[in-house]
Amino acid sequence: MQAVAGFDPFAAGSAATLVLVGTRIGAMLLVAPAFSATMVPRAVRIGLLVVLTVLLQPAALVSLRAVPALTAAAFASEALIGFAIGLGVALLVGAAETAGDVMAVQMGLSGAALLDPLDASQAPALGTFTRLFATTLLLSLNFHMVMLGALADSTTRFPVGAPVSLSGGAFAVLQLGGTLFVLGVRFAAPVIAAVLIANVALAVLGRAAPQLNVLTVAFPLQITIGLFALLAALPAMARFFEGWSGTYDGMMIHVARGLSGAPAY
Repeated sequence: MQAVAGFDPFAAGSAATLVLVGTRIGAMLLVAPAFSATMVPRAVRIGLLVVLTVLLQPAALVSLRAVPALTAAAFASEALIGFAIGLGVALLVGAAETAGDVMAVQMGLSGAALLDPLDASQAPALGTFTRLFATTLLLSLNFHMVMLGALADSTTRFPVGAPVSLSGGAFAVLQLGGTLFVLGVRFAAPVIAAVLIANVALAVLGRAAPQLNVLTVAFPLQITIGLFALLAALPAMARFFEGWSGTYDGMMIHVARGLSGAPAY
């Protein structure tokens, strides 16, 4: 293993490496949960970008195969790698938010919106709650450290400025989008099932007792049952996020295969 020296702005290829590493880190910070939130001051994000770039540049310089050239392809490659690293975590948070939105529709709470403090936009209350719940879990489980570890490992697997398969990497990143919907449905499944059973029971009750006005009890019953099902499902969601790094590693391996030009499955 090569020793990593300190930051040396006068080493061969140091300036180009610094710029390309900054591009990779900037793309990651652009989509990573918490770091990309509008509530984080711009000066803080810029400062974090500068600090991480200076800290990671020596390791990236050691892994160089040749002095990198500042070309459009090099910038696109670095941005794609950084984007994929941040997107892996963003998809998990997005899946939780999608689950909240689906549950809100099933329970009849889709009209209940509030201000999302992370991006200063109006969003369904349940979607905002599940998003903040997932973000809090990931922060408590040191997701930022896992991302930084993946970023450092990427400088060895994909040295700065080295050619990668842009089409393969972009296709692999697009395929990760399916993870958002699959996990979202899995998170929302208990609430969907509970509300569906309640609706079937109400339909049977309405047929058995036509004089009963089912609509007067349907909406409050749906909300009550949905909230209880959500309360029961939160521990299961938390257990999934306890092992989130395994899912994240699988996503990164999938993207690495695409960037290497290997067939993605």
